[in-house]
Amino acid sequence: MIVRRGKKDKDLRNPSLPPSSKVRTAMPPPHSAVSAQSRLSLLSSHLSPHHLEDADRLIEPSCVSASVPPPGDLRGSLSILDDRTGRKYQLPVSEHGTIKASDLKQISTGKNDKGLKTYDPGYLNTAPVRSSICYIDGDEGILRYRGYPIEELAESSTFVEVAYLLMYGSLPSESQLSDWEFAISQHSAVPQGILDIIQAMPHDAHPMGVLVSSISALSIFHPDANPALKGQDLYKSKPLRDKQIARVLGKVPTLAAAAYLRLAGRPPVLPSNNLSYSENFLYMLDSLGNREYKPNPRLARALDVLFILHAEHEMNCSTAAARHLASSGVDVYTALAGAVGALYGPLHGGANEAVLKMLSEIGSVENIPDFIEGVKNRKRKMSGFGHRVYKNYDPRAKVIRKLAEEVFSIVGRDPLIEVAVALEKAALSDEYFVKRKLYPNVDFYSGLIYRAMGFPTEFFPVLFAIPRMAGYLAHWRESLDDPDTKIMRPQQVYTGVWLRHYAPVKERTITAATDKLGPVSISNASRRRLAGSRM
Repeated sequence: MIVRRGKKDKDLRNPSLPPSSKVRTAMPPPHSAVSAQSRLSLLSSHLSPHHLEDADRLIEPSCVSASVPPPGDLRGSLSILDDRTGRKYQLPVSEHGTIKASDLKQISTGKNDKGLKTYDPGYLNTAPVRSSICYIDGDEGILRYRGYPIEELAESSTFVEVAYLLMYGSLPSESQLSDWEFAISQHSAVPQGILDIIQAMPHDAHPMGVLVSSISALSIFHPDANPALKGQDLYKSKPLRDKQIARVLGKVPTLAAAAYLRLAGRPPVLPSNNLSYSENFLYMLDSLGNREYKPNPRLARALDVLFILHAEHEMNCSTAAARHLASSGVDVYTALAGAVGALYGPLHGGANEAVLKMLSEIGSVENIPDFIEGVKNRKRKMSGFGHRVYKNYDPRAKVIRKLAEEVFSIVGRDPLIEVAVALEKAALSDEYFVKRKLYPNVDFYSGLIYRAMGFPTEFFPVLFAIPRMAGYLAHWRESLDDPDTKIMRPQQVYTGVWLRHYAPVKERTITAATDKLGPVSISNASRRRLAGSRM
């Protein structure tokens, strides 16, 4: 088959401190839990008043994403000569440089050939949607939200402002931002029934499992937002859509905090409407119910920057899952629960935990050369380097590395940071990694920051999920307005037996190649019970 291509001739806001320039520090009650005391003492021991003045400037100005011109109009035609049949085909190429996969179906060898398909495991080169939310150029190391470089947003914006940008396409005016913040805060409380469900879960339940379950449960408590109950045209109502967006952005930090407190054996804490988004989240974790408590603003700003960096990342695994589920017309909460379920996977949201484990195994800077050689010999695995999309330095990683030093100046320096910096330097000066374009990604330093802030490793993916709700919701909203949206139903390449006929059970033959059920383990309690039944 021969293929030929033919072609026709507003300023960003500076985040500000809370209205009062004085920060009140509330000491935890003397009867607080041991785990809470250790976390708070870790933070408070490194805080001093003179640090608090510059909470809104954690990141120094950095170079903006590489200035790369847009690709221009790529429309034209694609000429295909099928060597199997000698037939010629001409397929239109869109202005974005795409062809419709369905146009390939006309390329066929005859009656029993259902047409040409593209075989693309992992969707390496498949675009199921057109989107205006996020742009990534992995070769140049560019990430932009609605056209804004991620570096600019991390330096100057806030997460709530960025969430508005992702959702509605533009940065909000002062009045729009005020209304947006109010709407989110008004929907930050969650139904008591969901808190009861969380408290009924095992004490050692993984917080991501708790979050998936509680987001899914929101569907039950908000039947007014369920198309299965209220009709398929339900989400054509913009006010109803916007209400669900405010509900999700408001409630998910509360659910996440409840999952964290459940892990610590503590009851949930009601959210505060007088704090910023990130401050409110830290307040629910650390206040121990003391309504006078206020988190350190520099730590809150650091967390806010991390939320900005994780808010959106184009058609990744979990975002694709959200759009896939939403295409069926399911309610938004079920779609988001499925997306968070995808994020739960260690190859997606759990990658920064793998980085910490790797750095701990290396132990010290002196062991890095041996580790590097082990990676080259395929005896060791290097986590936090390389990315499916980026073939250059992940722009988020640059911001996070700078942010790490700021956080360590507040809560103390993590000893593993020396190993991380030395490992990065060794890898980027080694031809083996440079040739393969293996650069640090967003997970390489983020885990160190989270650990320094006192979060357990199992909570890391939850900190990923909270801000990613903004990206999920932006894609959900966009899919509802896209006239090309159809229920997702990918093709497959069938490789099984062509035809067989049913045989009675006594006439069937089993060969060594036949797959079968293996031994299923049972507990000792089951063995005890089964032993008793034979008496």
